[in-house]
Amino acid sequence: MTSSEVHRGISALTLSTRDMARAVAFYQTLGFRLDYGGPEASFSTLWAGPTALNLTTETGHAPPGFWGRAIFEVADVDAFHAAITEAGIETDFTPRDAPWMERYFHLKDPDGHELSFMTPIGAKA
Repeated sequence: MTSSEVHRGISALTLSTRDMARAVAFYQTLGFRLDYGGPEASFSTLWAGPTALNLTTETGHAPPGFWGRAIFEVADVDAFHAAITEAGIETDFTPRDAPWMERYFHLKDPDGHELSFMTPIGAKA
């Protein structure tokens, strides 16, 4: 499986915030379009052209120093998960469906950075 067969690009960047209302207002002022969540939500998605910026208040279960995560779109998240776990890479959980219409899982790179891999629900090849 080559990179071009698996990876479709960076889907989104998720940033941690202590104040969702302040963060949503800030990014809307910058011209980002709110698509999911909002000032009272614990998770929000805003768009700048074709790129998503997620905001999260994951303070309860996030690791110390949590900054956010990079999210990569793959052609088939279940097949990708199977291939990397077979290769010995540990993931935080098996792929699951999210209410924001993605199937995804997380893992940490060797330096502890959180990475997420996703496929939009209904978009498997």
